[in-house]
Amino acid sequence: MKSSNTIKLSILDIGTIMNGKTASETMQDSISLAKLADDLGYTRYWFAEHHNTPFQVSTSPELMSAHAAANTKNIRVGSGGIMLPNHSPLRVAENFLTLEAMYPGRLDLGIGRAPGTDGLTAYALRRSREAVTSYNFPEQLNEMLGFFSKDFPSDHPYSRIIPFPGITSIPDIYMLGSSNGGVQFAIEKGLGFVFASHLAPHLAIPVLRAYKENSKPSRYASEPKSIFSTILITAETDEEAQYLAGPVELFWARLNTGNLGTTFPTLEEASRHHYTPAEAEARAQNKDKFIIGGINSVKQRLEALAEQAMVDEFMLLEYYTDQAARHKAYRLLASEFLH
Repeated sequence: MKSSNTIKLSILDIGTIMNGKTASETMQDSISLAKLADDLGYTRYWFAEHHNTPFQVSTSPELMSAHAAANTKNIRVGSGGIMLPNHSPLRVAENFLTLEAMYPGRLDLGIGRAPGTDGLTAYALRRSREAVTSYNFPEQLNEMLGFFSKDFPSDHPYSRIIPFPGITSIPDIYMLGSSNGGVQFAIEKGLGFVFASHLAPHLAIPVLRAYKENSKPSRYASEPKSIFSTILITAETDEEAQYLAGPVELFWARLNTGNLGTTFPTLEEASRHHYTPAEAEARAQNKDKFIIGGINSVKQRLEALAEQAMVDEFMLLEYYTDQAARHKAYRLLASEFLH
């Protein structure tokens, strides 16, 4: 079992509006947590890309990354991820090279293959039915990496394009995945890799092990860099953690039964909710998507997973509806892993 002293912790923020707060208040909460994570020694703070959701404000990870970087000193910031099908590869390179120039050595670029939204919104983003219905991710990825590494063949028309003048470094680039697909791009291109275990918990360990066993050094990473991403709720005791996890369990049960609603559940709503048979079944099926428990049991669970998945870093996605409990949880984790 891996020692907690060798395990790094990072945070994935999806910008969920809680307890009827405004979008501005939600973003302020994110920056407050980023500052705390910076002070506590967390490795990175990432923002997701989601569109057309009723209570998530994480539509522009580039902008949030810039704001977080401006308000922190050491922690790495970036995207988890940029959904490349929604964007021009050149524009992604320009944005993140700009950020790298502003905050050298602190930028991460996580790349996803999914749209992060529904079909209509994808069309509104891409402005082309062909772009929505066709699959050209490999070409997009090659173009984006070409702009970063400046290694287009001399006869390629893009070889004459300068995405950002005068810069000598690029962000660390990671491929995101929740299946066997994304990891193949990470291995082939020599990129870092992050697996979203909350989307496919049964695949997390074998896919992360396959990445570690097959990856080779590249111009983008001198050694394989793998991260285990999971939903985690912790507190001082198992009982308190289970209470705090009530809203996320109810949210995912509703998500899986097609009854999402327009607001995220509160602690009070979750504690008094009577699950329908369909919701109860979904809740049981979702059990492996979460790590919920007091700090001692969570520590043991993360140490075991790190050994099994051959990783030394976890990226934590959480849904604390109480900001004080949220900060306390990250302090508890830091006291066990980041001392």
